Amino acid sequence: MAHQERDFQALAIAVLTVSDSRDAASDTSGDLLVARLQQAGHRLAAREIVRDDIYQLRRAVSAWIADDGVQVVLTTGGTGFSGRDSTPEALTVLFDKQIQGFGELFRQVSLAQIGPATIQSRCVAGVANGTVIFCLPGSNNACATGWDEIIANQLDARTRPCNFVGLVSQRFQESSQ
Repeated sequence: MAHQERDFQALAIAVLTVSDSRDAASDTSGDLLVARLQQAGHRLAAREIVRDDIYQLRRAVSAWIADDGVQVVLTTGGTGFSGRDSTPEALTVLFDKQIQGFGELFRQVSLAQIGPATIQSRCVAGVANGTVIFCLPGSNNACATGWDEIIANQLDARTRPCNFVGLVSQRFQESSQ
């Protein structure tokens, strides 16, 4: 998490809430992610709420993966074990590469907060068409943990020894040429 001599680069981030019950007024985890990304200096590129349905999830995220104006996608919800939780099944097939360490690190960090219940988190991350996608659980606490402890640093060009900014910035620069 060491910050060295590099300039911060604001990224275009889309937020997707996966829920059968939330709407714009009750989407507190989506609100939290939007607030965190904007406080960090990033730009909200798009925001949507979709039912926990594999094909609705794929539709929304596929559109953002193909959109040169979206560099990062954050999803919240649908990562548990209940009957309709389907975010990992819906989105991992879209990944060109999976970021294995994200789920592992998230569960490690969460262990100190919620104990062994962290085993029920199926959060995942990957890269598709140069777009980085992080899939978080739907609770506010989980979104705060994911953003504060992992994602914020990985979306900051000043973080050493590595981060994802170069990857997403390269695609963004290529599309504007």
